[in-house]
Amino acid sequence: MIGISDDFAYCPHCGTALSESEHGGRVRKVCEPCGFIRYRNPTVGVAVVLMRDDQILLGRRAKGSSYGGKWCIPCGHVEWDEDIRVAGVREFEEETGLQVELGEVVAVHSNFHNPNQHTVGVWFEAKEVGGKLEAGDDLGEVRYFGLKGTPPASEMAFPTDLLVLKKLKSTD
Repeated sequence: MIGISDDFAYCPHCGTALSESEHGGRVRKVCEPCGFIRYRNPTVGVAVVLMRDDQILLGRRAKGSSYGGKWCIPCGHVEWDEDIRVAGVREFEEETGLQVELGEVVAVHSNFHNPNQHTVGVWFEAKEVGGKLEAGDDLGEVRYFGLKGTPPASEMAFPTDLLVLKKLKSTD
């Protein structure tokens, strides 16, 4: 059995030290007295694909943010009590200044690029309905790129965005 690394040492319910035990085919931290099992589940991310003709809107992550200086499809995390589509609209406006209506799901991927935070991302197509294009929140710059002229992989923040761009290029 391989142990798991995480920050839980004590049960959040009764305070007893957690031990490792196999549950459901995986090693998990458990509290024997109260039965608490520490599941490490991914968070949900949402990204918005906004196209103008054959161009896609990308954002360059701000210098102080994670992956600063790298490009990405505008994205963010879904809050605890928030619908994923509402989160997509909110995050996109915070990052780009634009208001959108979300359409179909473009892609869903597990993100393993950050070993400390596993996320599952959902990319939605969108239609612009208002606002003014300007970088905000975690982005320092926003601009449109032709699908054949997007930044190289080394300049992209997230490997899963590369998968989405590849898919979009193949349907172009």
